[in-house]
Amino acid sequence: MSGILLRLACTAAVAAATVLAPVPAPTTAAPKPDPGPPPATLAYLLTDLQTLYRKAEQATEAYNATEERLKKQRAETGRLNRALAHARLSLHDSRGEVGRLARQQYQTSTDISPYVQLLLARDPQHAIEQGHVIGRIARERADTINRLTGDERKADELARKARKALDAQLTLTDRRKKERDQVVKRLHDVEELLASLSRDQLAALSEFERNGITKAQKKFMASGALSSARPPSAEGDRAVRYVVGQLGKPYEWGAEGPKSYDCSGLTSQAWAEAGAPIPRTSQEQWKRLKRIPLAELRPGDLVVYFPEATHVALYLGDGMVVQAPRPGAKVKVSPIAANPLLGAVRPDPSGKPLRRYAPPKLPRGATDGSDEGYDR
Repeated sequence: MSGILLRLACTAAVAAATVLAPVPAPTTAAPKPDPGPPPATLAYLLTDLQTLYRKAEQATEAYNATEERLKKQRAETGRLNRALAHARLSLHDSRGEVGRLARQQYQTSTDISPYVQLLLARDPQHAIEQGHVIGRIARERADTINRLTGDERKADELARKARKALDAQLTLTDRRKKERDQVVKRLHDVEELLASLSRDQLAALSEFERNGITKAQKKFMASGALSSARPPSAEGDRAVRYVVGQLGKPYEWGAEGPKSYDCSGLTSQAWAEAGAPIPRTSQEQWKRLKRIPLAELRPGDLVVYFPEATHVALYLGDGMVVQAPRPGAKVKVSPIAANPLLGAVRPDPSGKPLRRYAPPKLPRGATDGSDEGYDR
């Protein structure tokens, strides 16, 4: 058992004892309601559980990055193989042409040089014309030989690149398998912890988390970090309406829709549907897209979380985001401060804000800021 899980098991045991220990019936007074686990115990449980989720998401984003590189490498390997096949066909034709010229030269060869033939010719003008023809044929033969040499070099170079590309593809395939196994292991750690808790403990943990998010959101909104509302661009509006249409669909690591999503799968697909494709992973979105101050957020911008940029959500407006939060949860509307903020990026920095903007209608209860709780 890992160090985290060992500590979690001890913490869970304390919480279980607090929640589930029988209370002796008093002789003179009615029993008091069980207060539940102490806040310190819940804080430890929540911190450790969030740590496990975060490690799972880090592993997921690493897998996603490798998957994207593998897709590109497969395309490059295919392109090189097609080019190599074409080069080999051209080389075959060149070799056939050289063979034909060699046979022709053998059949018409003579020991008398063209210069001596010209001196002995009865019709010098005709011999000169023949000389021009001979020269042209010689040049064509030289061109054919040069073409053959070039085709051989090109085919050799393409064969080398194709082998190298295939090796890179096999390396990425192996890395993807290892990263997939790492994701499965991280998710198993989460499941192991959740399985160790009772339903009462899970309910108390969910309530504790909700209260923490509410407090963090109030503090963030009171800080003035967000300025007045801004309308989205036309592309941002399409991205917003897309994610709103995905509310309620399940989280699944590595998924890009349409039935399920992980965090960056949701945001990348939303902007692809908006007509402005962006990088697949949250780290690449943070690295390559234009960063903007939180005070300049407009609907459609991306909000990135954690120091390693391992989580991302799409800004909805009014301090709320749409996100695919974690395994066992569904795509939902959440307070912007539901996770530790890193910053924000804009996929369409040159997009002009709409003059008129009507936010999409959300399903009932979508903006209450609540979480689904923890499933076992």
